[in-house]
Amino acid sequence: MNEQGTLYVVATPIGNLGDLSPRALETLQTVDFVAAEDTRVTGKLLNHFGIKKPLISCQKYNERERSDQLIVRMQAGENCAFCSDAGTPVISDPGGMLVSRALDNGITVVPICGPSAVVTALSVCGQHCERFCFEGFLPTPKGGRKKRLEEIQHEKRTLVFYEAPHKLQRSLHDFLEVLGDRQITICREMTKLHEEIWRTTLSEAVIHYDENAPRGEFVLVIAGEEEKATGEMTLEEAVERALSLTEEGMTLSEAAKTAAKECGFPKSVIYRAASEENG
Repeated sequence: MNEQGTLYVVATPIGNLGDLSPRALETLQTVDFVAAEDTRVTGKLLNHFGIKKPLISCQKYNERERSDQLIVRMQAGENCAFCSDAGTPVISDPGGMLVSRALDNGITVVPICGPSAVVTALSVCGQHCERFCFEGFLPTPKGGRKKRLEEIQHEKRTLVFYEAPHKLQRSLHDFLEVLGDRQITICREMTKLHEEIWRTTLSEAVIHYDENAPRGEFVLVIAGEEEKATGEMTLEEAVERALSLTEEGMTLSEAAKTAAKECGFPKSVIYRAASEENG
């Protein structure tokens, strides 16, 4: 009877291929086959390093069925490496079901550690990282996104999110509306040619990306909730203040300017939110 094989969970570069560890390279060279979130992406990685191995797709749409097939092969003695498209598998990526099934069947699971977008962003964010809360991707529907943010708006730990460029603007607006104006570090295209690390505030980020189309993949690190200083306004309160001033005869532009001086939010952010409130 053959001994069971091993499942190696292999972290791969999030951009710069030079970040592939020697141990990960050796593992990919020596396993019997490679399971991948996207065989095209992992195929490019293997080709770059001159590795020729059978590739099998194992992604979120077929992971349940494919995991059973991979388990049978490992039970027969074959060794498997699993790779997601970039970074550490399972973290907002496929692989969790495969790992769970392997453990259930007594197959040894070995982590081949390496790049992770979460940890990489935290290391350069310039914020408190002793304790953090990783939220991954927010729900796509606006209602679901706001509901998730409302659930964590009083979280004191640093918050970490992933976001795609086409969703960034609306997410930033929701962050500002629900969480209030906080410090944010925007990590864009990490380890790649156009890498950018920008520590700013949510209100400034909203203004910037309303004027400049987002490009690339983003990791967002947002400060946790702090005790509010006496007299400090939330964005909602600032909007209410501006609307009350319009009832006293001010134009919305004048009211937003006055409220901005009192609360610290940019005039444009208050004006936009107040306009939406008025319908």
